[in-house]
Amino acid sequence: MKHKTMQFAVIGLGRFGTSMTTELSRMGYDVLAIDNNEDIIHGIADIATHAVEADAMDEEALKSLGIRNFDVVIVSIGENIQANILATIILKEMGVKRVVAKAQNNLHGKVLEKMGAEVIFPERDMAVKVARSLVSENILDQIELSPEYGIMELVTPKSFVNRNLAEIDVRKKTGATILAIKQGEEIIVAPRATQGISAGDILVALGKYEHLHRLSEID
Repeated sequence: MKHKTMQFAVIGLGRFGTSMTTELSRMGYDVLAIDNNEDIIHGIADIATHAVEADAMDEEALKSLGIRNFDVVIVSIGENIQANILATIILKEMGVKRVVAKAQNNLHGKVLEKMGAEVIFPERDMAVKVARSLVSENILDQIELSPEYGIMELVTPKSFVNRNLAEIDVRKKTGATILAIKQGEEIIVAPRATQGISAGDILVALGKYEHLHRLSEID
């Protein structure tokens, strides 16, 4: 079933752009995929809602696609920084509501930010996420909210089993806050202090990275 609320366009179908298109489509959103390589467009045609061969630096081509009507346009052009920046400029000048652009490095990111784009660093962010998961066997997933804060999903430490949240007092010990507990198919949101924890439960915690790291190190 397609979501009616948001429409996405992805410009540049390298590994990141293709993965983004695939995931958004899997989630049920309408996705327009754009690349200047005909073979790549043929390869993504069965996944994206629409797949079009076009030059991202051709303003008229983008206008003809109605690009300014999309809620979010993701510029995922990777190796060609000039094309990445020019495409971002064109999109902002056309009045696209929200432009998210992939940056290669900090300087590139600063340039994109100056133009009003939201900047992402896929390789760096993934490296940080993988590194954090490697140093702790408990970490299952992590979401970055800001450079300082994040949300972490981790397996319940053995020392927490058969105790309740009041007894554990995670906030006092680590500084992190337990947002939810997954018990099998059930998700307990904003659990009470009396909520008991069992072996195999999944904790969803919010806090500064130093707090989350402290929590992940508990046995």
